Amino acid sequence: MAPAPVVVIYPGSFDPMTNGHLDMIERGARLCDRLVIAVLHNDVKQPLFTVAERMEMLREVVAHMDKVEVDCFAGLLVAYAAQRDARLILRGIRAIADYEYESQMALMNRRLDKGIETVFLMASEENSFVSSRLVKEVARLGGDISSFVPAPVARRLSAHFPKPL
Repeated sequence: MAPAPVVVIYPGSFDPMTNGHLDMIERGARLCDRLVIAVLHNDVKQPLFTVAERMEMLREVVAHMDKVEVDCFAGLLVAYAAQRDARLILRGIRAIADYEYESQMALMNRRLDKGIETVFLMASEENSFVSSRLVKEVARLGGDISSFVPAPVARRLSAHFPKPL
């Protein structure tokens, strides 16, 4: 009997997706049979892009990756992971502050479902300071974001934030 495929969930708001996210996706996909990018429906945050728009951008950027799919979820991540037969959650760490938050989430998820493990990957050096929040701020102020996000995302951000006069 063949072992069950290793399915990994990479959750996030991806509002918008950055090159840091893309780096995590590419590296995470090498560690599993299937990587599911799971866009979170989060009513608490005021997103720039709808869930459908974020999923569309992600699909455009990862279309060439056979082992990667894009989905969305609401509610508990561990419930979604169980629904997808995933036992691993992938999270990226940029700085100490990320680690503190992410370790709390990983421990809570493991308490909620002892079969769930969280795998942390360190952000690559060139992406260690990039966040969706900062990218949106730079775009809003008319700065060049082309080195921080994939081209399809840059086009969408430019449409949202026309260059100031």
